[in-house]
Amino acid sequence: MNVAVITGASMGLGEEFARQIAARQQNLVLIARSEDRLKALASELEDRHKIRALTFTCDLSVVGAADKVQEFLTEEKLHPTWLVNNAGLGAVGGFDEMDAARVHSMLMVNMTALVELTHRLLPQMRLSRDARIINVASTAAFQPVAYFNVYSASKTFVLNFSEGLHEEMRGTDVNVLALCPGPTPTNFHVTGEMDAALFDKGQSAADVVRMGLEASDHNRAILVCQRQLPIFLMNYMPRFAVRMAAGMVARRMMKKGVGSKES
Repeated sequence: MNVAVITGASMGLGEEFARQIAARQQNLVLIARSEDRLKALASELEDRHKIRALTFTCDLSVVGAADKVQEFLTEEKLHPTWLVNNAGLGAVGGFDEMDAARVHSMLMVNMTALVELTHRLLPQMRLSRDARIINVASTAAFQPVAYFNVYSASKTFVLNFSEGLHEEMRGTDVNVLALCPGPTPTNFHVTGEMDAALFDKGQSAADVVRMGLEASDHNRAILVCQRQLPIFLMNYMPRFAVRMAAGMVARRMMKKGVGSKES
C-alpha cells in the first residue's frame, strides 16, 4: 500500500499536512511522540476521507529512530511515496544558558533524523512515478538569528540539504521541496514563551500547507511562505547588518528565559 509519511503529525503544521494530504485521497503514516493525539487524528481522517491512516509513536531525537520507522513500514508492507519531514524542536534564549540535552535533541530532530529518514526511504520512493519529499525549513534559515541560534542554523542546514537533493533528483520522479514558513500561529509561541502577537500576524497553518503542496505539485525547489522581498534583500546586505537586524527581532520575540518549540 502506498503511503505518505508525515513526522510531527500530532499538531500544528504536521496535523494540517495530514488533513490536506488525506483530502487528496492519500493513505497516511502519522509519526509523533503523542500516541493519543495521533490515534484520534488517524481515526478522524479515516472516517472522513475513507483512507487508511496508520500511526507510529516515535521519538525522533533518539539514535536509530529512522531505522525503526523503516522497520515499521517494511513489517506493514507499506510503500512510502510521500515524505513530509515536519518534526522539529526549537529553543529561544542565550546559547550558554540552554540545557545541553535540549540542544542535542534539537540537532537530532531537526537535522539527523530528517537526513536519515530521507536516506532510508528515498530508494523506495524512486520507484514511484510521483514521489514527494517536503522538508519544513523556516525563514530563519536565511540569516543568523541571535537567541534563536541553534534553531536557525539547523534550518539553514535543512534548506541547503533540500535544495541540493532537489538538484540531484532532477530528471527523476522525485520532487524535493524546502518549505520555509515564517511565524505561524501553531503551538510554537505557547511552548516557546515568545510574543504571541508576532505569530498571530503570520499565515495560518492551513495556508502554509496549501501553498507547500501546490509548490510541490509544480516541482518547486523552495517556497518562502511569507513576504519574500525582505528576505531576499538580505542577500545584498552586509553580514553585520543582517546579523544585527535578526538579533533585534529575536529580542522582541523573547518574553522570558529560554523557551522551546516542539512539533
